[in-house]
Amino acid sequence: MTTCVFVQIRCTPGTTYEVAEAIALREIHSELYSTSGDFDLLMKAYVPADRDVGHFINESVAGIAGIERTLTTLTFKAF
Repeated sequence: MTTCVFVQIRCTPGTTYEVAEAIALREIHSELYSTSGDFDLLMKAYVPADRDVGHFINESVAGIAGIERTLTTLTFKAF
């Protein structure tokens, strides 16, 4: 079983493509999009049930150079 999360990522200006490449190389996402608005990227990921979501984000995403902020949304049920 897994937990589906969406992570919005704000990048340092001019680093969005480098951040996206770093995420892609880690193979931690299901989908990754560039977006408009307050955040630059939207990542969909499935976190294994035995992993803490906070630790997963901190260890896998937040430490990537060029990331200023993340906003994680947990999901409950798909319709």
